[in-house]
Amino acid sequence: MLSAAHPTAQLLVVDDEPANLDLMRQVLTRAGYERVTCSGDPRDALERLDDLAPDLVLLDLHMPVLDGFAVLEQLAERVPAEQYLPRLVITADSTPQTRRRALSLGAHDFLTKPIDVVETTLRVANLLHTRALHTSLQEHNAQLEQAVRLRTWELERAQHDVTVRLGRVAEYRDDDTAEHTNRVGATAAALARAVGLPPDEVELVAAAAPLHDIGKVAVPDAVLLKPGPLTDDERAVMRTHALIGARILSGGSSRLVRLAEEMALSHHERWDGGGYPSGLAGEAIPLGGRLVAVADVFDALISPRPYKDAWPVERAVATMRSERGRHFDPQLLDLFLAELHHHSPGE
Repeated sequence: MLSAAHPTAQLLVVDDEPANLDLMRQVLTRAGYERVTCSGDPRDALERLDDLAPDLVLLDLHMPVLDGFAVLEQLAERVPAEQYLPRLVITADSTPQTRRRALSLGAHDFLTKPIDVVETTLRVANLLHTRALHTSLQEHNAQLEQAVRLRTWELERAQHDVTVRLGRVAEYRDDDTAEHTNRVGATAAALARAVGLPPDEVELVAAAAPLHDIGKVAVPDAVLLKPGPLTDDERAVMRTHALIGARILSGGSSRLVRLAEEMALSHHERWDGGGYPSGLAGEAIPLGGRLVAVADVFDALISPRPYKDAWPVERAVATMRSERGRHFDPQLLDLFLAELHHHSPGE
């Protein structure tokens, strides 16, 4: 007698004839299978399917009330294909039409009545071995996916660390604390959250926004640190930082770097089309640029600069409100002011 390939596998035998069930139980237990469940009612077997969690279903085709074809249909609906639950059909009807129909409904193999003990044992063993291989492959793939997720997370964290430090490079040129970039990132992320962006995109905004002024590394100190108003020529030089920043960040393959490039290029565009470098207007301005525009201007107004003292928050708010629909996306500005009011001391 051949021994069981997987003796602890759960086998479910469904046949309306008690004699057939007794025979299959004897064949399978003598072969060494320890967990053989027999059911004379396919409806009961289907109801117990989740609890039994079979590794193989041995199914008679011709049964009253619910025949084997109907059971195959219900198994196809209830068992995800990736689980690979093999179905071994047992039938006295070996016509090509019956076989084709059973195969089309999800049968994996056939036994012809009256059954041959050795053939039965071999077919059961083959199907269980295939299921074991499938399960092993799934577990291996799951481990690989977990490893990829972990590696991706590590790369994203490393990339985030690099971008944070890169953002500080430009900021240290005119802000020796580099807190402006951090505040712009936090404010832009809070505004993105208020807009309703999903958490992963909010995180991207928080990481990318601090790079909006990276192009300032190319602006001469005489212009960047000038304590008074800029001349037209100096203003033109200052404005190059948007294009230069986008050029520094261009060609990135990650979502983070692509978003940072978009923000660097578009954060000085204006809602009314009067900004730079492209004169975009309205929703033609990427959302990332519109988010940073609000966060950047507010922080610049309330912070000391070489050319100005810090403004009181009330004055900054009044100025920004006057630019609603001109400099700023009106809906974003409204959300920002609402958030600012909500988080103000004493509110």
